[in-house]
Amino acid sequence: MNGPRILLVAADLMVGSRLVGLARGCGATVEQRREADATGGPFDLAIVDVQALQDEPAAAFARLRGGSTAERPLRIVAFGPHVATQLLEQAGAAGADEVVSRGELLGSFAAIIRRAGG
Repeated sequence: MNGPRILLVAADLMVGSRLVGLARGCGATVEQRREADATGGPFDLAIVDVQALQDEPAAAFARLRGGSTAERPLRIVAFGPHVATQLLEQAGAAGADEVVSRGELLGSFAAIIRRAGG
């Protein structure tokens, strides 16, 4: 498959399985990990659950971008529950390219992929 390659950083297997299904519909593939680690790339997009981060968002995002071997900077979309406003705000301040609620991610997945260039 030649579609976008997505790295999903999330501990929630239910979200992961839903995104895998949505990705197939967009011609993309998803590789899920529990930690922010982009080795084995290149990835076109990293989708990061803010609740899954083991450390500060800025450090996790830097590690993801530093481990990416893509020709262009790795685009990061951070997501979480809509009630986790502080975590979502921290992700935006830490350099996420886009911050969305879990519902927005699942409901607008194809549009998010297009914005990432996929």
